[in-house]
Amino acid sequence: MNRDKRIAIFSRLREANPNPTTELNFNSPFELLIAVILSAQATDVGVNKATGPLFRDANTPEAIAALGLRKLKSYIKTIGLFNTKAENVLKTCKILVKEHGGEIPRDRAALEALPGVGRKTANVVLNTAFGEPTMAVDTHIFRVSNRTGIAKGKNVREVEDRLVRLTPPEFLVNAHHWILLHGRYVCVARKPRCGSCYIEDLCEFKQKTQIGD
Repeated sequence: MNRDKRIAIFSRLREANPNPTTELNFNSPFELLIAVILSAQATDVGVNKATGPLFRDANTPEAIAALGLRKLKSYIKTIGLFNTKAENVLKTCKILVKEHGGEIPRDRAALEALPGVGRKTANVVLNTAFGEPTMAVDTHIFRVSNRTGIAKGKNVREVEDRLVRLTPPEFLVNAHHWILLHGRYVCVARKPRCGSCYIEDLCEFKQKTQIGD
């Protein structure tokens, strides 16, 4: 795919959604970090149902650490893998208090050193909380990038690196959200809704469908 076509694709995605963001509910970088840790193998809707009451009662590292493991689990028990996630969240909160003054570090290495935080989670926080031009490649972004031809790769890191390198700079900060949402609602896994896709004529996917909904 050439640069002109990428510019056209991202221009249309921007026109359709000028201010994209995550569908996780959060009011601070800390809340975002916790929500993303909890979102692994879970839906954003499910995470939001759990974090609503949690963040109402405890929305700082100090407050969540003070809850203790049993109380924290009671808030997030509806989320998959909640036992492991609760342990990671509690450890992360204690590290944030002890080593970072309760603040979320704006540094990839420091973020990835936190329990339950991998490269994808760090990328989400850096991009969504701090406006860094990172790409958090999940299954949606991996699929759409390969299917459309925007950035092909055999694994998530290849796709991430190509997206960062090939996405025109003016679109880079928001590109992660545009591609993810496009994959979640239009370019879905089993039957992509090509008939109602506003970048269909630019997409290089050969097996296009005419399914609109």
